[in-house]
Amino acid sequence: MLLEAIYHRPKSNYAYAYDEKTIHIRVRTKRDDMDQVFLLHCDKYNLNETGFTKVEMKKIASDSLFDYYHAEAQPEFRRFAYLFQFISGEETVAMNEVGFVTDKEFDDATVLFATGLFEYPFLNAIDVNKPPQWVKDAIFYQIFPERFGNGDPSLNPEKIEDWETAKPERDNFFGGDLQGVIDHLDHLVELGINCIYFTPIFEATTNHKYDTVDYMKVDPHFGDNELAKTLVAKCHEKGIKVMLDAVFNHSGYFFGPFQDVVKNGEASKYKDWFYIREFPIVAEPKPNYDTFAFTGQMPKLNTEHPEVKAYLLEVARYWIADIGCDGWRLDVANEVDHQFWREFRQVVKGANPDAYILGEIWHNSLPWLQGDQFDAVMNYPVTNSILEFFCKDQIDAEEFMGRLDAMMLAYPQQVNETAFNLLDSHDTARLLTICNEDKKRMKLAATFQLTYMGAPCIYYGDEFGMTGGNDPDCRKPMVWNKEKQDHELFDYYKEMIKLRKENRALRDGSFRFIEAAKGSKHIVFEREADGNRFVVVMNGGTEAVEVQMPGSFDVVTGNGTIDGEKVSVGALEYVVLKGK
Repeated sequence: MLLEAIYHRPKSNYAYAYDEKTIHIRVRTKRDDMDQVFLLHCDKYNLNETGFTKVEMKKIASDSLFDYYHAEAQPEFRRFAYLFQFISGEETVAMNEVGFVTDKEFDDATVLFATGLFEYPFLNAIDVNKPPQWVKDAIFYQIFPERFGNGDPSLNPEKIEDWETAKPERDNFFGGDLQGVIDHLDHLVELGINCIYFTPIFEATTNHKYDTVDYMKVDPHFGDNELAKTLVAKCHEKGIKVMLDAVFNHSGYFFGPFQDVVKNGEASKYKDWFYIREFPIVAEPKPNYDTFAFTGQMPKLNTEHPEVKAYLLEVARYWIADIGCDGWRLDVANEVDHQFWREFRQVVKGANPDAYILGEIWHNSLPWLQGDQFDAVMNYPVTNSILEFFCKDQIDAEEFMGRLDAMMLAYPQQVNETAFNLLDSHDTARLLTICNEDKKRMKLAATFQLTYMGAPCIYYGDEFGMTGGNDPDCRKPMVWNKEKQDHELFDYYKEMIKLRKENRALRDGSFRFIEAAKGSKHIVFEREADGNRFVVVMNGGTEAVEVQMPGSFDVVTGNGTIDGEKVSVGALEYVVLKGK
């Protein structure tokens, strides 16, 4: 038994409140080192009378180095003290907060208590991370408003490009607007979408609108605030929620307060709204003020300043409470101070307790996911693993499993259940292009996304086979010409979304890998809820595979042949099976 590999930390992703009654406990050991792992728990104020409750922990994941075990408990009085027992062959070891405990000490509860049990002192309901439950059922669809639909030509910028033939550039326009979204809502309903994620719609000078000029006003080339309110109402009528994109890390160069600093310099009453290094303001070639990256057109906001905070928090409240939006996606969220996000959450949840707060963070994000800031983050580590396994053929099945299990264990379970799982976006090449225009590989990636835990997000046009390299090529106008649409791909997405929506097990059921071997290019995983069990076999290799099934199943969709309890799946194919 390798004691150095054993790890646990209270009040973390290894010990957290799942809901107001339930505590989840995890512990790590060396891979293949343990025969059994037990959780022993008690109420510390009643240990002498009741002793410990002993629960065998379940191995829920493995990577190349470690195994991970899980158990849950519902302490009657919401107090929870605990330790672990590990059994490997003839060896038995216990671990509490102080360290490892001898056999003699383990038999003496008084000694165990005195030497320090792990504790979850009290399960306070207000501390529980409670993401909105509707997100478990969400199918997101990302819209870049300037490129989705031109519904009102009277709003067009002075010069626009031809919708079907022109190439997107960083500074050109095509005339997309909010009316264009309203005009095509029935397309989203047919596809099965129930939540739209909009990139910024506020007044700005660029086509992407991440350089905000006025946070309280819809960009005049998109419409106005009343039209935004109408759009939200029409979406809600069709069962579609709306999430907006907020850029609170930085403003645009032409944001009123920053322009006041440009004009008045050190005399400006807004000078402390930003991080000005010296006066007068110089934007090029190198700005003398802090910015997003080193982009002079995006001065960084001082969110610690009371006036900045008050202004931005009113923005957050207004679009939720007055316009009726259902959530915020937060741009460059990891560069804004935690205290601002804590107050932001209070304001947003005060306006709508069911609003979804999503941070744009590309790395492990546990500090933002403690229940006091964000509900979830954009799940880029999972995105990258899916693309590297299914689309780029860069990693094997064992590596893929290890990465996904690691991300699953990085966060509390309720965060994973409402994570935002995307495969491409306005910031990346399009999915079909990443797959080298191989539709089979694209379908493998999308099938995993649509049968995995968390909320999937489809980038506009992927359902019609749109292609495009990195920004700005990934921001082409939506293909509305039916002759240029891939209708077979649309039917595939429609079928998979319908399957997910009709089966809770595929949305928020349990998830576990059944097979993912070293050197292999195929995986087998299971989803289960309410007695309904699905197994998905996915073959990213160039040769057919035969898999032994854990029971009797019927084919639901995909290309697989069942022979008894074996299923054969061809190269670059998948099959979704349901237990009989």
